[in-house]
Amino acid sequence: MRRTARGAALAASVSALLIVSGCSDNAGQEGEDGSSQNAGEDATRTVETGQGEVEIPEDPQRIVVLNYSLAGYLFNLDAPVVATTSRDFDYEGTFPDEWSDKAESEGTEWLPWSADGFDLEAVLDAEPDLIIGGGLGFPNGLAVDAYDDLSQIAPTVIVDGELDPWQEQLEFLAVDVFDDQETYDSLVAAYQERRDEVSENITPPEGEVAYVSFTADETPYVIIEDQGLPVALEEVGIEAAPLFEEGDFEPYAQAGDMFALSSEEVGETLTQPTLFVMGFNADTTDVETLSENPVYSSLPAFENDQAYDLPYWALRSNYDEAMNTLDVIEETFN
Repeated sequence: MRRTARGAALAASVSALLIVSGCSDNAGQEGEDGSSQNAGEDATRTVETGQGEVEIPEDPQRIVVLNYSLAGYLFNLDAPVVATTSRDFDYEGTFPDEWSDKAESEGTEWLPWSADGFDLEAVLDAEPDLIIGGGLGFPNGLAVDAYDDLSQIAPTVIVDGELDPWQEQLEFLAVDVFDDQETYDSLVAAYQERRDEVSENITPPEGEVAYVSFTADETPYVIIEDQGLPVALEEVGIEAAPLFEEGDFEPYAQAGDMFALSSEEVGETLTQPTLFVMGFNADTTDVETLSENPVYSSLPAFENDQAYDLPYWALRSNYDEAMNTLDVIEETFN
């Protein structure tokens, strides 16, 4: 990604603010005797990331999260999140039921962001002692691009986009970042128990399935079969079609988990007997609406009444959303 003129100006502004406020990269201010004022006050730990080793507070008190999908993990780990970005940019989100109480008790605020990047001044104003970004999708590329600027504000940990499904993201955060193996084991065990229960209770659709997410302008994006949701549902017997593996498609962005289809490609690609339909970051469309469009109504899944709606948040689910997705699958195929 290229840093835009706005982004470069913002970075310069943040650098100036850092100088004025006396902030520095992972270092305490020197006292009269030359020692660090923070030395001995707060223990630190070293985390290995794709950007190298990062020294972070052992017990961070003000965490900023730059990917909505990662925020749920932090609340599951009882980490103090002072601010996070919303699911989509240019609007304030709403806290999901699973962590709304914790977010409200922490006073968690929404951070503005856009296609140009994160609002670095807003991140600075949140006064974080730890920044966590990365994960899947567009926020990953933005975090990697802004890493040097973010690291001037506070120690910054990027969750690698290769960490997928959600168990790998949770393990990295719980074990590597927060040294909380016990909570990780407990959460994964609860999920596995529920997954096995759902697997026993459903009759999976026959044949291969495809997963399609639609943006607000109804552009179709196919979810790559070896990532995220398709991998999770294979564990309950729903087999994903190898469209990306066998086709000639490119992910939509760095660490992207989807690829776009033109109207002409829809009929040639989505020939599976079963389709899952979901919105992208919002309920942008549904099976009923698409069935009025001849591009989709002529697809085998629509003709055989085997096109199913999934909630938009199932696309890039964290732990809570993965549990809720199992509920939806059980209800659909019980």
